[in-house]
Amino acid sequence: MEVIRVLLLYFLIINAVGLLVMGIDKRRSKIRRKWRISEAAMFTIALFGGTAGCLGGMYIFHHKTLKPAFRYGMPAILILQVLAALILFFLTPYRFRIM
Repeated sequence: MEVIRVLLLYFLIINAVGLLVMGIDKRRSKIRRKWRISEAAMFTIALFGGTAGCLGGMYIFHHKTLKPAFRYGMPAILILQVLAALILFFLTPYRFRIM
């Protein structure tokens, strides 16, 4: 039970970070000569579970939506993460209880 709570808190935080990173980078993109967040950092956040937040940030802030790497890459990462979660949830001998 405690593991589920920790995982939910982790995913909540990492997705909030993904959303924030997209918003910060969008704001900085409008200011010349400002330090920007690298695309590699955005994909790293997504790979560590923040894909939903990054996708939300892409469409809320209209940021990186025309770049093919983001347009197709982020949804692909999300699909792979959901598939991995389903495999872990249904095919492991350990039975997870949500509540």
